Amino acid sequence: MSKVLNDVRYADSHEWVKIEGEFAFVGISDYAQHALGNIVYVDMPEVGDEVTQGEEFGAVESVKAASDLISPISGEVVEINEALEDAPELVNEDAYENWIMKVKFTDAAELDNLLDAEAYAKICEE
Repeated sequence: MSKVLNDVRYADSHEWVKIEGEFAFVGISDYAQHALGNIVYVDMPEVGDEVTQGEEFGAVESVKAASDLISPISGEVVEINEALEDAPELVNEDAYENWIMKVKFTDAAELDNLLDAEAYAKICEE
């Protein structure tokens, strides 16, 4: 069973978002990293890029598949997790600790479009 955290929100495309003040940390879920297998590359946006909820912002590649990353929230990218450039496998070790981007989000109401842990866990069981 994949780990699902209660203090984050989820997109049905398997990205998560954790809010801290005016910032949102975004990554892929534990379910997604298990499904992908050994991650070998994370394509991240540039600092200063604008991301839009529901739009592609990068990709994750594993030894068996590549998957687009869909932003669960809109805003400006203020930081990327540079550790993933040299060690993308960190996402496999802990998908929630090893976020992909930090966004200064622009519309808190967008969180209403995302799933809570219980609803996301049901999707993962299907």
